[in-house]
This record gives sequence, C-alpha cells and structure tokens, in this order.
Amino acid sequence: MTTHRERFLKKHNLDAKKHYSIKELSQISGTPVSILTEVHSRGLGAYHTQYSSVRTKGTFIKGTNAPPSMKLSPSQWAFARIYSYLDHNPKHDTDLRKKEREMKK
Repeated sequence: MTTHRERFLKKHNLDAKKHYSIKELSQISGTPVSILTEVHSRGLGAYHTQYSSVRTKGTFIKGTNAPPSMKLSPSQWAFARIYSYLDHNPKHDTDLRKKEREMKK
C-alpha cells in the first residue's frame, strides 16, 4: 500500500528523503499557499479532535491505544492531510477544492 505522499512525490519525480514546505508544495502542485495552509490547519484540528484516527508511525493502523510517541505528530498528521489533498483524495476538504477551482478561473 502506498501513501498519498509517495504517490505525489513519484508523480512529480521528487526526492522522498526531503521535507517539502507548504510554499514548495504550492509551487510544485500549482495549488495556492492559502489553500494548503487551510488544509494544514484542518489537519491539526483533526489531530486534536479525532485523536483515535491518528495512525501509528509507519503503519496504516488507526484506533490503537498506542502511546503518543508511537503515533504521528500533529505536524506529520497535518502534512499527511496536505499530501492527501494534493493526491486528490475525495474524502475531505471538498469545499477547498471548489474554492481552489474558483481561484484559478
């Protein structure tokens, strides 16, 4: 199983070992920084309000009673949501997709 990040990086021939900032991801994808910043903020909010959904590091397992040190950090979770958005996952942030399309007109 591949992650949204892996698919995005492969699609754009990017180095998987490098961390990309919101600004860099915006430039690579053509998605406005303001949209990616909102996705990031929503990811942080989801981390704190739906902690049971936060995955254990290196797995796709959620709903575990693992200690926080074994789960993704708030920043990792927020960036995972950005990569999910950039990989066109239709599960969330559909309102931002619509807003992005309107901004590009």
